[in-house]
Amino acid sequence: MGTVLSISPATKKASIMDSELAKNDKSLKRHSMFVSLSWKKLVSNSAKKSAKKVTPNPLPAREPQSGQVAQLNIENIRKTHQTEEKKPKAPIPVPVPTVPTQNNDNVVQNARLSTVQKQPSSLSLVSPRRIVIQASTGELLRCLGDFMCRRCFKLKDLNSGEVIIWFRNIDRTLLLQGWQDQGFITPANVVFVYLLCEDTIADSIASPAELQGTFQTCLYLAYSYMGNEISYPLKPFMIESNKDVFWEMSLRIINRLSAKMLQLNADPHFFTEVFQDLKNQRDTSEANLDR
Repeated sequence: MGTVLSISPATKKASIMDSELAKNDKSLKRHSMFVSLSWKKLVSNSAKKSAKKVTPNPLPAREPQSGQVAQLNIENIRKTHQTEEKKPKAPIPVPVPTVPTQNNDNVVQNARLSTVQKQPSSLSLVSPRRIVIQASTGELLRCLGDFMCRRCFKLKDLNSGEVIIWFRNIDRTLLLQGWQDQGFITPANVVFVYLLCEDTIADSIASPAELQGTFQTCLYLAYSYMGNEISYPLKPFMIESNKDVFWEMSLRIINRLSAKMLQLNADPHFFTEVFQDLKNQRDTSEANLDR
């Protein structure tokens, strides 16, 4: 008897699928082997190329050269210092102003003029010389008192010390009462008082009271014009019995001597003249006794 093989369609399909899977596995293995081989070839080629590249030679170290350069610089600096020390130090040139030659003639002429001016002659080629006058406050007060005594010759008992006491008592009263912070009696102010008295006090005065009233009126105007304060009281200057005379005399002095009062402060030559005139009022007999 013979055997009969029967193959079902399902088993046939399974065998076909298994054969196809086996083929796919072989193709995948081949493909992976190809990829790995190609990667190895790329790596080996890149390694060969990198090996074939020429690396640049490293630059030689310059540290010793830089050290040598520094030593050479130090030696050069030392040599320059030594040469500078050996050289003599020359003085610093200073620009000297030059005088133009055209002015030399003028200088010679000025020198000649100065020699001519020094020689005494009747014709003066120079402006009037400045006269320097020195005097203390006490000396000028004595001169003022001597002037008053000489002018008022009718008052036989009058002396210069009495006039000075009138002046100092008023100044002290104003200081004590607080009307002024510092004394008024200075050489310049004494000269101003003399200017007023020389024009106001007449030789016809016959009583000490009249003289004192006139003198204190001059002092009031001098304090008002030359004093440091804005205003001064009338009581130390004015005598009660002569109020009308005081104001009339004050206005008369202002109208007559305003120009001279301004000139005394503005013109030094005029001040010097008045100063010298006051100093010349000193009694010669008293001056000889002082010496």
